Amino acid sequence: AVLTVLPSAPVPWLLIGFAASFAAKLADTFGSEIGKRWGRHTVLLTSFQPVPPGTEGAISLEGTAASAIGSALMALVMLALGLLQGGSAWLLVTLVGLVATLLESLIGATLQRRWGWLSNELVNALQTLIAALLALVLAEALGLA
Repeated sequence: AVLTVLPSAPVPWLLIGFAASFAAKLADTFGSEIGKRWGRHTVLLTSFQPVPPGTEGAISLEGTAASAIGSALMALVMLALGLLQGGSAWLLVTLVGLVATLLESLIGATLQRRWGWLSNELVNALQTLIAALLALVLAEALGLA
């Protein structure tokens, strides 16, 4: 977001990355909270073996659906605020937010289990960075900015 104030900054392109990072965080929050509360069958993303709700790297159908809704909702807010230009940018941000959330679960199931220093806060920071960078690369490749 800070880069958008620079002279000659590619503002629409940068805003897609900004929006995707927020979409990913809302997707993560929705998925975590709904999945822990209402997830019926929680499995580890790497093995699909059943695990208790709240396990790092675990997913459920209910939590994943909530993640998709959270990502779409944040992308819709960004669209309504004029930070995204059109339905294609909205769809890209929505999908990237969900993908980044699933990647965050994968990081939790693999790296975070091995490395004690990799805290939830660091994994969350990685998730938002992944979302922003993935959205920027895809927006450029698809000609959305």
